[in-house]
Amino acid sequence: MAATGGSIVTLTDLNDFIAPSQACIKPVTIEKSKKHSGKIAIEKDGQYVEVQEDGSRTKLMKASVTLNDCLACSGCVTSAESVLVEQQNHREFLREMAKRNGVQGEAVVITVSPQSIASIAGQYSVSIKEAYRRTAGYFKGLGVAKVYDSCIGRSIALLESHQEFIRRFKSKEEKGQCPMLASACPGWVCYAEKRYGDVVLPYISTTKSPQQCMGSIVKNFVSEKLGIKPNNVYHVTVMPCLDKKLEASRDDFYSDIYKTRDVDCVITTGELDLLMTETGVQFSQQPESYIDSIISDTEYNVTSHAGGAAGGFLEHIYRRASKELFGVENPEIKFTTKRNKDFRELTLEVDGEAKLKFAAAYGFRSIQNVVRMMTRGKCNYHFIEIMACPKGCNNGGGQLKGGANLSESEVRLKAEETFAKVDALYSSLPKHEPEEDKEAETVASALRTTQPDIFHTQYHPVEETIIPELVQW
Repeated sequence: MAATGGSIVTLTDLNDFIAPSQACIKPVTIEKSKKHSGKIAIEKDGQYVEVQEDGSRTKLMKASVTLNDCLACSGCVTSAESVLVEQQNHREFLREMAKRNGVQGEAVVITVSPQSIASIAGQYSVSIKEAYRRTAGYFKGLGVAKVYDSCIGRSIALLESHQEFIRRFKSKEEKGQCPMLASACPGWVCYAEKRYGDVVLPYISTTKSPQQCMGSIVKNFVSEKLGIKPNNVYHVTVMPCLDKKLEASRDDFYSDIYKTRDVDCVITTGELDLLMTETGVQFSQQPESYIDSIISDTEYNVTSHAGGAAGGFLEHIYRRASKELFGVENPEIKFTTKRNKDFRELTLEVDGEAKLKFAAAYGFRSIQNVVRMMTRGKCNYHFIEIMACPKGCNNGGGQLKGGANLSESEVRLKAEETFAKVDALYSSLPKHEPEEDKEAETVASALRTTQPDIFHTQYHPVEETIIPELVQW
């Protein structure tokens, strides 16, 4: 393929897993030339060449697609998944609002993530508390019945993950137990299912992500509290991550009984900002309201958890496991960082002997290192907190980045500044221990009575269907 100016590299229509496909494209710049473009031929060794009218042949440079390109692209989703994801956007939310608003026996419920609210706060230079209240006010002004904070679901996910880790550690000599790999990042889970299958999947925590824990709560607890059938509650989440749309579309989170998903629609932080713009709202002038309590008709006191914007899974499990397994109260959290700053280690030593070895692996380069160690049987960690996005969820692909009409170097600098601001706002939330979350405890206890495994799920390897002979890179 030869062209002038900007172009794209695209392949044939393949029914793919995580590999090049029709949807797998990467912008490339081709030098402008005064010569007319010649025909493209393929040599016996697979090399592409451009053949001019005079017979001269020029080798063409192959396009390279890196892991970062793959992460930023949606080409790894199948056709069916694409349809489901396309059904989740801010305009779909508005259509559902118009259809359900004021109708007896129907309700729209919103769950917002603290990472998204921190991004909104940074965009409009307000405190995170004010951003929460103005966001709640905006949604309720549209007719939304309830606005919840996803930290309730995260409290449950943290507690479930900690208990799961203790069980796995006690059986760590058995295959498929340790290292336990965090499951909160859908980008990582999707990649593991489509690329590594049974080699990695048994090690991924079965605990649902905070988003899907909230889905279980809304469709099973909130619907009953509102006196509405689960399929008549339209549940929307606001998330920092594009992959959350794909997570919500999983068949595992669909009720065959009520024909409804636990999360009906996911909109990103950027889509929320666009939604407000398209509905003519100025955020700074938006009337305030409050985040709702799930167990009462009062305000929920918004707080967060220790351990950073990835959810705090590593730190929470490390502290609890240190105490329960080895009697170490409040162990020091001191990470060791090597050449890759997105891969950090944390070790508990007792009498000079390493008892627990944890790691935080952010970004696909770190993920590749983890998988490489596991496939070679040389992974000696007990727990790994994995995030597809470098720096974690505050740097998610759905967040507000800023930096329009800037050079590449200026965009990078702006992104760093924006991330630092959002991270500081997120960290300004008061912290609480998951065990202290009375809302989470009340809801979880009620739901576990009839559905003991309601906050757990399973994973499925996706069969590779690419024919290698069709693709040359």
